[in-house]
Amino acid sequence: MVTKEVKIKNQTGLHARPAALLVDVANKFESELKIIHGNKEANVKSIISLISLAIGCDDAVIIQGDGVDEEEAVAEIATIIKGKFNE
Repeated sequence: MVTKEVKIKNQTGLHARPAALLVDVANKFESELKIIHGNKEANVKSIISLISLAIGCDDAVIIQGDGVDEEEAVAEIATIIKGKFNE
């Protein structure tokens, strides 16, 4: 299992478009991927699950991967988040 903490930097937080981008990227990997925000967690392969976390700008989240390609998966998701979801 691999984890990485990142901070959400885009002004609008994790809304529908960034969530859809994360789902598209996550589905390229076999590993189970989660985002943990406070005491809630969401499957990164589920847009509804991600949006339900209500993550805002400057919120810290933990990306967790578990599986054969966990390191690559967590690194790619972290890169997208750090890049403000290309917004």
